[in-house]
Amino acid sequence: MSASVTRTGTAGPDRRRRLVAAAVGNFMEWFDFAIYGFFATAIGANFFPSSSPTASLLSTLAVYGVAFLMRPVGGFVIGAIGDRRGRRFALMLSVVLMGLATALIALLPPFAAIGVAAPVLLVLLRCVQGFSAGGEWTGSAAFLVESAPSNRRGVTASVIPMTAALAVAVGAGSALLIQSTVAPEDIVGWGWRIPFLAAFPLTLVGLYLRMKLEDTEVFQALKARGDIADAPIREVGRSQGRSVAISFALSAITVLGFYYIATYVTTFLTVTVKMDRFAALVVVAVGALLYAALCPVMGALSDRVGRRPVSLIGGAGLALFAVPAFLLMATGNPVVAVLGLVLFGLFEAMHNSTTTVMLIELFPAHMRSTGSAIGYNLGAALIAGPGPLIAAALAAAGAGVGLPAVYMAGVALVCTIVLWRVLPETRRRDLGPSEQRGPIAASAPDNATTRS
Repeated sequence: MSASVTRTGTAGPDRRRRLVAAAVGNFMEWFDFAIYGFFATAIGANFFPSSSPTASLLSTLAVYGVAFLMRPVGGFVIGAIGDRRGRRFALMLSVVLMGLATALIALLPPFAAIGVAAPVLLVLLRCVQGFSAGGEWTGSAAFLVESAPSNRRGVTASVIPMTAALAVAVGAGSALLIQSTVAPEDIVGWGWRIPFLAAFPLTLVGLYLRMKLEDTEVFQALKARGDIADAPIREVGRSQGRSVAISFALSAITVLGFYYIATYVTTFLTVTVKMDRFAALVVVAVGALLYAALCPVMGALSDRVGRRPVSLIGGAGLALFAVPAFLLMATGNPVVAVLGLVLFGLFEAMHNSTTTVMLIELFPAHMRSTGSAIGYNLGAALIAGPGPLIAAALAAAGAGVGLPAVYMAGVALVCTIVLWRVLPETRRRDLGPSEQRGPIAASAPDNATTRS
């Protein structure tokens, strides 16, 4: 069964249904996450009141980073659920948790009403969001990649970063709409809550679509053979250390770059560059749409030439051009700022699209959901999570408008050097269950297929 699954993928109509279900759910997850950044100033005024707007903003971004600390926990738990209960069940769990937490944020009373309980509850709900996000990205990727034809896994996986970018663009659009129709004082009072409330119907749609699907053929084959891992976390720790380390380095670059686009660029343009907020949101929306368009192009390119070269060029490009991209954005000219964001997004799309598919190709089928989630979320939490806060703190230091991008460039440089030495080519790997468990299935060369 595994040979046919990995070569031809799921039948066409069902593959399209899976694509839509994963895309809608993933869009909802990252829309929820993105709008927190777009309304960071209003959230800061409600939950972290201070005489210093910069202090309120930094507190809000710190809470943004706190959610990343829960991502590895979510990756461990939801990833293991994906390997034991199925990819579909894990995706249903992640979409429900994210939607409920986001809707509850919309209903939270401010600091003025309930005092310190307000920021405490905000932190707790952000932790639930982080827990959920810890299982969503790699869970969606596993679901799609295991269903795709072997020669289209890259372009199929690119749907995940593409829909995340579309969520950023729609989040920026919702912020534009609210800013255009709601008075500034009302945005702080109640307007910021509207997009958070919109999460609930999106949650119901995503859950409904995912409930209508069967699990992937790869997981069904594992289940039929009685090859479900009893303790996937322990098995990953025992045999997949190298793949987890590679996933960590990949996600450190990918997630940090994405959250610069999703969260920090708006803050940079409005606070550091002093660009009009309306113009800044237009820049981010246009830049995110163009970045979304680049993702499937880069995924398809990796299907033709391989994951490794596209990934390494993307990482090297971010190391070299992150600072110049921010200098272009710092001109304050909206057109030039879009060009800067597209320059940044070009290399981020190369790295993100290949990372998404390689996270799945690096691990054997029976521990794939757990292994990919652990490596991805450790990198996201430890390296990418503090990114917006570090960037904002560097900007507040006032040592140059390009300084916030130095952290991005440094992470990309160090991780790309490491990956140049250890990153394998995974394009031709068989994703089906292997006859022999363990690291052999995850370390086959590019021109080999694991026996199934």
